[in-house]
Amino acid sequence: MKIVTWNINGIRAAMRKGLEEKLLQLDADILCLQETKAQDHQVAEALEGIDDYHIYYNSAERKGYSGTCIMSRNEIPECVANIGIEEHDREGRVQLARYEDFNLVNVYVPNGGSKLKRLEYRAQWDIAFAQYLANLLKEEKPLILTGDLNVAHQPIDLARPTQNYNKTAGYTQVEIDGFKRLLDLGFHDLYRDRYPDMQEFTFWSQRFGARERNVGWRIDYFLISENFLDRSEDVKILGDVHGSDHCPVLYTIA
Repeated sequence: MKIVTWNINGIRAAMRKGLEEKLLQLDADILCLQETKAQDHQVAEALEGIDDYHIYYNSAERKGYSGTCIMSRNEIPECVANIGIEEHDREGRVQLARYEDFNLVNVYVPNGGSKLKRLEYRAQWDIAFAQYLANLLKEEKPLILTGDLNVAHQPIDLARPTQNYNKTAGYTQVEIDGFKRLLDLGFHDLYRDRYPDMQEFTFWSQRFGARERNVGWRIDYFLISENFLDRSEDVKILGDVHGSDHCPVLYTIA
């Protein structure tokens, strides 16, 4: 079974760049997309030609902003949007898919913003989201957390850690602590567990030829609960797949 996560940086723009063909080539059983930048009906219209998937979306109130989408070959028995806190539920950032054997959370975590203007809000979000996940973990059903977490956890997870630490959104101590809070809940960063010394990135700025020079960040993850590790085979970063400022990440389940 294959699950793919991908921040597509605008579903309508991505479709014009050949997203449909790329999604079909990935041949995933479940596709978790972030930053659709569209309303529900616009997501549905953009994907209406793809017949192999059941499609579930959670869009922001603000037009052209944020948004998540899950595409599943099998119908999801229950798909729930948001975390139940009005302050955090306006931007379409979270989806919970309850499958028979596991729960899956697709998330697009808020960015700290230019000049760290949203860092305080991000800190509040991290606490609320961790509590939401802690409650899900109490169900004792395996939990897969995936998406754009907007944080590089360790120096190896970005090309220029010294220059960016506590200066750039995605690599401040506030955000690093928020990620550690998830690990403290019992989640495993499967990619880093399997490849402790490998430096690969999932996001590159669209400025200054960053992708061509591989000046990037690893901010897209699969975090796996302890009780699903025995069924987790591998996580691969598909850096050769273009179409967004992020690349897809593939998780394979036995």
